[in-house]
Amino acid sequence: MKVLKIAKERFPDFLDSLKDAYRLFGPVRQEDRVDFVPIENAAQIDLSFQNSLLSPKSLFLPQSERMFEYSLDPAAEDANILKEAPKDYLPRAVIGIRPCDAKAFELVDVNFDTQQHRDPWWVGSRKAATLVGLACTAPCSTCFCTSVGGGPFDEAGLDVLLVDIGEAFLAKVLTEKGEKLFGVARTATPSQTLTIEAGEEDLIQKAVALHDQAEAKIVSKVNTSRLAELDTLALHGADFWEEVQFACINCGVCTYLCPTCWCFDIQDETYGRAGDRIRNWDSCMFPLFTLHASGHNPRGEKIQRVRQRFMHKLKYYVDKYNNGVACVGCGRCVQHCPVNIDIRAVCRMMNEHKS
Repeated sequence: MKVLKIAKERFPDFLDSLKDAYRLFGPVRQEDRVDFVPIENAAQIDLSFQNSLLSPKSLFLPQSERMFEYSLDPAAEDANILKEAPKDYLPRAVIGIRPCDAKAFELVDVNFDTQQHRDPWWVGSRKAATLVGLACTAPCSTCFCTSVGGGPFDEAGLDVLLVDIGEAFLAKVLTEKGEKLFGVARTATPSQTLTIEAGEEDLIQKAVALHDQAEAKIVSKVNTSRLAELDTLALHGADFWEEVQFACINCGVCTYLCPTCWCFDIQDETYGRAGDRIRNWDSCMFPLFTLHASGHNPRGEKIQRVRQRFMHKLKYYVDKYNNGVACVGCGRCVQHCPVNIDIRAVCRMMNEHKS
């Protein structure tokens, strides 16, 4: 693995050198929030943020996505025939993604990219993307990534990891996609210095020190050690779910902000004689989520929906995939829940449950 240096004053040139080969996406400050959006020029990007409000998951699984289109015109040759909506799989580079969000993509892959089930739109977008991560040197107080298999400098799912060492970024190239990205940068701007010069080896040690400091700042810990061994039915019937669900208002904020949630609904929308089949984000917290056409709703009560969310993240996923919990510890749901329901507290109750 190569480690390269990009001087801060040359970073805009580095991004500009990629624009002919990649569509660029990155964190952009919009009023009081930061979101990942298309980048037109290097001045837009803000790498001083702690974390974006929404996960960059929406770049691969849009909140609303056209799947198919059709015509209802009886005179049309292709009337009533579903045709796949045009898709854009041109190469894209996502700059500044946090390690927790990159790790989340790998968790979502188990639902959208398996031998049995392969979602072509998710897979196409993932293959088209090169992920340039940004290490967290100042984690949020609600972050607990180190408890769920990640870390502020975690490399899982990334092609490149950037570390802000003050005067420059150190770039650790992790994959062939990462190598290709820097090859493009060198070709576009041959004068760009992308190497660590002799006598600068101390920069790597500086990055190592920042890694240790960042991990020490994550004081929020969650214990998941017993979740796999607990009896599912006993946990499902635990008394504490009444306490957990009491304040919930079923707003769905937790699921919309979560980088590992993948639930969606499919709707047909028509205008005149033209129609689209659209995939929209959905939430297990919504009362209509499990409503059957018969009128029966197996999760008609709030307690059933709240329990489902946490049981899926922290028990069902664990039992089915045996690769940890379906949570990367980003802390978004903790920060933004309007009634202060805390997944860390729920995980503790589940992990300590005596069945």
